[in-house]
Amino acid sequence: MIQLSDHFNYTRLLKFTAPSIIMLIFTSIYGVVDGFFVSNFVGKTAFTAVNFIMPVLMILGCVGFMFGTGGSAWIAKTLGEGRREKANELFSLLIYVSIVCGVVLLVLGFLFIRPIAAFLGAEGQMLKDCVVYGRVCLLAVPAYILQFEFQCLFATAGKPKLGLYVTLLAGCTNAVLDAVFVAAFRWGLPGAAGATAIGQCVGGILPLVYFSRPNLSLLRLTKTSFDGRALWRVCTNGSSELLSNISASVVSMLYNVQLLKYAGEDGVAAYGVLMYVSLVFLAVFLGFSVGGAPVISYHNGARNYGELKGLLRKSLVIVTVFAGGMLITAHVLAKPLSVMFVGYSEELLEMTLQAFGIYKYSFMFAGFAIFISAFFTALNDGLTSAIVSFLRTLVFQVLAVLLLPLVWGLNGIWLSIVMAEVMAVLVAVLFLVGKGKNYHYLG
Repeated sequence: MIQLSDHFNYTRLLKFTAPSIIMLIFTSIYGVVDGFFVSNFVGKTAFTAVNFIMPVLMILGCVGFMFGTGGSAWIAKTLGEGRREKANELFSLLIYVSIVCGVVLLVLGFLFIRPIAAFLGAEGQMLKDCVVYGRVCLLAVPAYILQFEFQCLFATAGKPKLGLYVTLLAGCTNAVLDAVFVAAFRWGLPGAAGATAIGQCVGGILPLVYFSRPNLSLLRLTKTSFDGRALWRVCTNGSSELLSNISASVVSMLYNVQLLKYAGEDGVAAYGVLMYVSLVFLAVFLGFSVGGAPVISYHNGARNYGELKGLLRKSLVIVTVFAGGMLITAHVLAKPLSVMFVGYSEELLEMTLQAFGIYKYSFMFAGFAIFISAFFTALNDGLTSAIVSFLRTLVFQVLAVLLLPLVWGLNGIWLSIVMAEVMAVLVAVLFLVGKGKNYHYLG
């Protein structure tokens, strides 16, 4: 078994992070599976509604990423310092607080889902579909938050493979129930949302049961006391991932608003296909970053600076290889994927293929900013990580999606993400070089 204290070559690093990568890919497939069945068995308006309201639901789940990534870094650092009992207390505090937050967000989401969808521009049947899909999914928000959190913490607990198995089970549950509820029983949007909610419950509740009992991992749920200072450190350290995911969802809403203006419902539907591919592709970068973070945090806490330097170098090489592979994959699969989702409409298919031809270049750059932001989170430098994430996922994209369409129209919207990712990489590299001596990973 690979331990956090081991020396990591390329093979070990990939083996250790592979479960986290696959976990996040399968989590991303939730929306993809729903989109496929809704588009082909319910219709274009329902498909557009799912894509339109999904960013709102994803914002609620982002709380889990904040506790997971921020907590993972502090827990791994505490383990590296030899304080296992303290690590378990912090782990338990985060899980209990997450459950409370999930219940609060469920209630608030149920009350405000309709006015939010209406404010964003949904109306008529599309508004009704947004509310129906959203409210069913909201029932699983506490489990959804825990699922994201445990995806980060399984690696810290030294059990990344177990986390992978749980996620595979959750993903398969969602896919099978989508086929049964939507394709076989013809339950439409409530069926698709129910399948997603049940899958999220599997992914969030099973780990809760595992960690509440005696187990072979490094972590276990125990009695704990409220530690506001520790909780604040975790939240500020994980704020970059929270900001990143919230910003991405807000930007997706802005894209939808712009696309309704420039291309109507077809534009939102085409963007939905791009988002499905993007979620899966970016999950590779995010999974690698999340999976490798505990290793970085451990060696930083243990002051193994030579190992830290090697981890950074190897990680950047791996991200480069992933980026090139994704560009090629996106080019090859653009038409088959577009046909799978929107092949029933020739006009919509043509628009989606045109968008793919521009959007695919964003995959060449996205991974570097994602990894560098996560790298600083792992070093417990939440501020730097938050700045990189905030610029990448909000500032640069908002400016691009508002300004570029004024020059290039609809193509300007597809080009926006590419320009934003390029600018984010430049900023991230400046921080990486500028802080190298402070954290002893350069020189």
